[in-house]
Amino acid sequence: MTVIVATNLADALAALRATPEARLLQGGTDTMVEINFNHYKPEHIVALRKVQELRSYSVQDDKGVIFIGSGVPYQTLENDPFLKLLPALAQASRTVGSPQIRAAGSLGGNLGTCSPAGDGLPVLSALDATVHLQSVDSSREVLIHDFMVGVKKNARMPDEIITGVTVPILRGFQGYSKVGVRNAMVISVASACLAIDASQSQVRLALGAVGPTIIRCRESEQWLSDQVDIAASNFSGDVAKEFGRRAALEARPIDDHRSTAEYRRHAISVLAERLLLKANS
Repeated sequence: MTVIVATNLADALAALRATPEARLLQGGTDTMVEINFNHYKPEHIVALRKVQELRSYSVQDDKGVIFIGSGVPYQTLENDPFLKLLPALAQASRTVGSPQIRAAGSLGGNLGTCSPAGDGLPVLSALDATVHLQSVDSSREVLIHDFMVGVKKNARMPDEIITGVTVPILRGFQGYSKVGVRNAMVISVASACLAIDASQSQVRLALGAVGPTIIRCRESEQWLSDQVDIAASNFSGDVAKEFGRRAALEARPIDDHRSTAEYRRHAISVLAERLLLKANS
């Protein structure tokens, strides 16, 4: 196995162009598990941990967005300015593994692995984030909904590196919740992110770990918009319960070693209901 430790983005892109079959390694929190259990044996690795261009972020007030480099660790994302401007992302980041895992893991790794149980992905979906990709001679932007194409599958080309995401800053409630088999350091059995865009009178709900990829509950969102004034954020218990029921119907869970489809669907109904009630102003 060959390991190339890139120290800048240009070198990393050149190495990937030379060996497009190489596994990109950011924090290694997913890949090392696969290697340790002999589920995966890469021949080539391009390590990105020392590429500082990927480990920065910027708040762009004039555009109302935050750019987050793909190598920014969850340890950073759980604190300000993200705690203030993207509270759902900060909440999701705090649920990721142990402090050691949060010091290494990143959104870029979540996007690269593209597991439906990735904690950061429902947040990016609910906030309509844009993923930035770059190769040696080109760059492109892909909406998060188009980037995730299946179970652990994404739209990244073999010679591209995920350089970061642009996330809109919304005015309104944001919340993230998940259910696992224990209280900490756990992979999601079911997760949900709810975000309200008061300026557009919109609600967004994204579900994790209950489908082949992250699910945006478009039908439930439209139903809620037809029932109440979203911008007023005054949701009754009956409306919240029905919202949760409808969200559960949009989930596509399966039975596996962590949970049953029936339990996952029930969990989604509870998570969506509680998040909407938390959004009451």
